[in-house]
Formats: sequence, C-alpha cells, structure tokens
Amino acid sequence: MSRSPGDSKPDSPRGKLTDRFRQAVSLVTKPKRASKPDVRELDHGSPVSPLRTTSGVPAISSSSGSSGSFSGKTGSKPVSNSKKSSSAPIHSSNSGELSGSSDNSPRSRSGGNVRGSKPKAGDSRSNSGSGATPKAHSGQTVNSPPINVLPAGNICPSGKVVKTGMAYKNTKSDVLGYGTGNYGHGSIMRGGTAGGAGRVDASSTRSGIGSDSGKRGMESVDPEQLKLVGNEHYKNGQFAEALSFYDRAVAALPRSASYRSNRAAALIGLGRLPEAVRECQQALNCDPDYVRAHHRLASLFIRLGQVENARRHLCHPGLTPNPTEMLKLQLVDKHISKCTDVRRAGDWKSVLRELDAASTAGADSSPQLFMCRAEALLKLHQIDDAESVLSHAPKSDPQINHTPFEAIFFGMLAEAYSYYVRTQIEMALGRFENAVTSVEKANHIDPQNIEIAVLLNKVKKVARARTRGNDLFKSERFTEACSAYGDGLRLDPSNSVLYCNRAACLYKIGEWQKSIDDSNQALFYRPNYTKALLRRATSYNKLEKWEEAVKDYEVLRKELPNDNDVAEALFHATVSLKKSRGEEVTNLKFGGEVERVSGLEQFRTAISSSGVSVVHFEGASNSKCRQLSPFLDTLCAKYPSVNFLKVDIYENATVASAENVRIVPTFKIYKNGNQVKVIVSPSLDVLEQSVKHYSL
Repeated sequence: MSRSPGDSKPDSPRGKLTDRFRQAVSLVTKPKRASKPDVRELDHGSPVSPLRTTSGVPAISSSSGSSGSFSGKTGSKPVSNSKKSSSAPIHSSNSGELSGSSDNSPRSRSGGNVRGSKPKAGDSRSNSGSGATPKAHSGQTVNSPPINVLPAGNICPSGKVVKTGMAYKNTKSDVLGYGTGNYGHGSIMRGGTAGGAGRVDASSTRSGIGSDSGKRGMESVDPEQLKLVGNEHYKNGQFAEALSFYDRAVAALPRSASYRSNRAAALIGLGRLPEAVRECQQALNCDPDYVRAHHRLASLFIRLGQVENARRHLCHPGLTPNPTEMLKLQLVDKHISKCTDVRRAGDWKSVLRELDAASTAGADSSPQLFMCRAEALLKLHQIDDAESVLSHAPKSDPQINHTPFEAIFFGMLAEAYSYYVRTQIEMALGRFENAVTSVEKANHIDPQNIEIAVLLNKVKKVARARTRGNDLFKSERFTEACSAYGDGLRLDPSNSVLYCNRAACLYKIGEWQKSIDDSNQALFYRPNYTKALLRRATSYNKLEKWEEAVKDYEVLRKELPNDNDVAEALFHATVSLKKSRGEEVTNLKFGGEVERVSGLEQFRTAISSSGVSVVHFEGASNSKCRQLSPFLDTLCAKYPSVNFLKVDIYENATVASAENVRIVPTFKIYKNGNQVKVIVSPSLDVLEQSVKHYSL
C-alpha cells in the first residue's frame, strides 16, 4: 500500500490517530497533502481556554452572548509549527457552550456524539440536539472529534491542563437551563454552589421577570435564580412572594448567609420582626462577619428597644457604623434612660412622654415599651386604656431577649418585666388567678429581682383575702365578708374590684352611705366600672336621692341598652323624681306590648295618660307600614317607659279624621296628652332617635 510523504507509520500512535480522524469525516475534499492532527497547548492563565482557529480558517463563533463565549474573535494566535495545520475547520454550535463551566467530560454536553464513536454516513445530529445539520466551512462536516484529541475551544478548569489522551472526570452535576437570555436553548449550567459555578447572570433573570417570572421561578431549582426572582418581588413591595422564593433558596442552600439575610429583609417587610432577628442570627452563624446581617440586626434591635444588643452589632469589629442608625441608637438610649428615671420617681405622665419620644426615635416595636405604657396608664387610673394597650402589644420572644446581652428594662429582664406589668393589670381587673400565674412566671424568669418578689408576696395575699370574702358573702355573713375584703384593700389600696365587693356587702347590711363611698372609690380607680355604678345607683335609691340615681341609671342605660332591669329601675327612679318635684304622675306603667286602638274614646284616653305615647297610623295594605310594624315591637321592648299604639286609618276613619291623617305611615308623639311631634314615612333611624329623645 503506497503512502503519501506526510502519512505516519501504521504502527505509530500518531498514525492511529490520523486513521481514526479520517474515519470520522463524512465528506472530504481532496487536500493537496495530508497533515498530522494539530495538538495544541492550552492557555494556563485563564479558567476558560479561548476558541482557536486552524491555520487560515477562522472559527465559527456562537451567536450566544453568554459569559465565556468569544463572538467573532479568534481568541489566540495559531500554534507555531513547522508543518501545516490540518485543513479540517472547527465549528462552534449555537447552543453547545458551557456557561461558566469547569467540566471537560468526554461526552458532548448538548446531545452530540461521544468522542471516538463511529457515526453513520449522513448522520445529521448536531451538538445542540436541535436536529439541524451544521454546515461545515469549505464544504466539510465534522460530526465528532477523534478520541483523546482536545478540540479547539474546549473549556477546562482553571489552572488545569488536560493532556492529550487523558479524559477529565467531571464530579459536578449538570442542570439543564431554561434556554432564556444569553444561554440559548438547552444550555447547561453548573449547580451546587451559591457563587461561581452555576450562577445565573442577572440580565437573563431580569428578562424573564417581566413576562412569566412566577412560572419560571416556581420551576427553578437553582438557588441563585430563586434569590434573583425573590429580589425582583421585594423591589416591587411583594414581600410575601419574595419570602416564598427566599425560603426555597434557603432550603436548597441552608448555609448561605446572603440567602438568610434576604429572607430576613422580606420578614421585616411583613412586620415579622422576631423571625427576622432569628434569620439574621442564622446568617451570622453561617458567616460571622457578614456585614448586611449585622446592619439588619442592629436596626431590628433598635426597633425592639434593645440598646446593648443594637450597639454590639452596629459597632462590630471591622465594620463602619452607619451614622443614621448610630444617631437613632443614641436617641433611643437617651429616652429609655429618662423613662427609667421618671418611672422610678412615679411621674407617670413624664413616662408617657418619654415613651412617645423613644418610639419616634426608632423604638416603635418594643413589647417592653408597650408594656411600660400600659403600666403608666394603669397608674393614672386609665385601666380600660391599659388593657387595650396590653392586648395590642407585640408578642415578646424569649429567644430574642436572651441573645448574648440579656435585654434589661427598668432593672428587670425583658420577659420578666412583661409578666410584671401583666400581673398588675390582671389584679386591677379582678382576675386574681391570672395575676398569680403571671407573677409566678416573672419570678421564675428573674428570681433575683426584688420588685418582682414583693409583688409576688402581695398578689398571693390579696388573692387569698378576696377568695375568703367571696366565700363569706355566699354564706350571707356580710359583716365578716366586709372585713376580709378590707384585709385585701390594706395590701392593695387601689383595687376597684375589692371596693365594689365591699360596697355590695355594706348595701346588704343597710350601710348605704358607706356603700356609696366604696362605690365612689371603685369608680375613681376605674371610671367605667359598671358594677360599681349599679351599686351606687341602688344605694341612692335606698336613700331616696332620686336625681343622683336617675343620672347613674341613664349612664347605665347607655352602657347596657338591652338590660331590662336597668330600664325598669330608670323608669321607677324617674317617676319618683317627678313625684318628689310635685309633678302630677298617674297611670304610668312600665313595659307591655304595642296597643291596638279600636275607637276614638280609647285613643283619647291612651294619649292623655302621663308620660310619652307614640302612635303609628298605618294602612294594612301599605308595604312601608308592614316593614315598620315589626320595628315598633322592637322599640317597645327597648323603651319600656313609652306607650306604643297602632291605628289603622281605614278601619278607624273617625280617629284618622280627628287627627287629620291622610298619608301612611305617619307617627305622632304625645307627651302628657299634648302632641309634640309628627313624622311622615320616617326611616328606622329617624324614628328611633325621636322616640329616644322623648322617652323618660
């Protein structure tokens, strides 16, 4: 067999490679002279070796603009060699590049043939797997490079050179990308780390956010892409959506400080501050010097009023303190310190002013400062407001309060102070069992605190005195019950419940003036205490102080509009007041049903009686009358001191003619026989307001 001058010997390795290369070529143009395969050296200085060209034939560049591609450039000079380079051109497919990859696997990343496999004649598979036959430069087609020969443009790990004849083993998993942005269809990305390999470039993510980012983000398994989609939602103020993507990123890579810090930012946007604190702490467990986590924690602790913890993160070694946050910290510290001083002095109005200033400065979400406000309102005898503040205070988190510097408020551990204030409010409201439970919790948290120890002793003794008094009252031993409640008042002289209970005992034994005095004390400490107001009103009745009794019953009527006993007591007190003033009062009755009038004489007798009468002139066939009729029954029950009557103008034409009523529904109000108001076709609200105005 004849050989050309450039052929290698059959038994040499170089000759074997040349033969195998020839077998891999589908179409061969007749060269002037065969040459050996060009074995190229790799560039050691870059993690990605540039695409190279054969002598005189430029490489066909990818249309993709992703990182690592070289569009329209040769990348490096041809290797210097005394012999001519192979005339076979090297092609780059549109979608077969590895973005940021460090892989050099012998298998094509895009569905191409395995190197060294013998393709069938006319095989049209391309590296991208798209099914299109790549067009070769100068009419040649290359289906697969020969085994153990490194093709031009192959990507190698940084600092490593793959020698000819050695296959590089890939240890990282491949993730098929979405083919959006600059990656092309079927591009392959590296996963497994938060940075470097596998990072999705921001331009690709941004291009997807505007269209179907939700669908793409929900399908994604790459944590970096999840974070970027979450960032877009966060910028748009969609904190719940952002949190869902950050959650998935954290689940994929739990040790990433940046993912946890971003999750904390979304939680702050949702107002879930304790969770945000814990997430920042997790971020610092992953990276103790992570700047953003320190800054976020400092800001959070300022809002929570924890000055020392905020200062520790704001002034962390190696970090430059944020001037704005530093100013906030100084102002919050100043106002909390002043609040401590005026609280110790018992100046509760000044306490409220300093609390307002601390909140304005930045401590707007501190459970302990909310509790201090409740305590100040309690001391100022605004018990209902104190209870409202208590119910709306942010929840205290024991885990946060114990982060390295124990949070101290007014000389107590933070959590203990919250229970300390709650105990006082429960006591003032007469919930003694709850008070005992709260103070025991406070003592368990901060057993060395003297204030808590004193309160614990007092609460237990007062609770026992109240229980003993209640038992004696049930046994109708009222004098002994008075003594038991008095024992409790000596320990807690501002307890409105004990005053009210003792007032009930004094009423039972006929000491009505003393009952009024105790009721007044109860109302002083708790102005809206309805039980104390009722005790005082009944005692006024016994002392025939009708004017005072009527005032108390009128207040109670507004507070308890559906209480029939209060309504009847007000009616009788009003009648007694009128009699005491010499007014003529006859045939007054309380309560009853709506009276149906059947004749003129009955009508005149009804409206001439003392008090207020409301007459509904109706027509049975009128729809508006049928709607108002049931409401009249409701008013009759609600205003029992008023007489309500119905007159059908068609059945009682004489009454309608005497009263000059031609339109229904018409309402007339009479007081002591005199007409005081006429209302034609009123609304329900107008009708009730009129009845209420003229009722006793």
